[in-house]
Amino acid sequence: MAISYNKLWKLLIDHKIKKKDLQQMAGISASLITKLGREEPVTTTVLMRICAALKCDIGDIMEVIQDSPFLNVVNHKESGGKV
Repeated sequence: MAISYNKLWKLLIDHKIKKKDLQQMAGISASLITKLGREEPVTTTVLMRICAALKCDIGDIMEVIQDSPFLNVVNHKESGGKV
C-alpha cells in the first residue's frame, strides 16, 4: 500500500494556497511539508492539523493506494518466490 497526498496539492491549488501558507496555517514544520511532497507517511496529528486549517476531512487531503495484485505476483516472482 502507498499513501498519496495528491488531493492535498489539488486542494491547495484550487484555493490558491501556497505550501508555505499551509505550513503557517497548520503550525507544521517545513520538513513535514517535504515529507508530504515525497509521499512519506506523517502522523495523524499532522493530518488533523492540516484538516483543521483547511476546514476539510482527512479523505479530502489523502488516499491510500492499494497495491495491484499483478504487481504483488511480479514482485514475489522477482524475489525468487513461486507463484
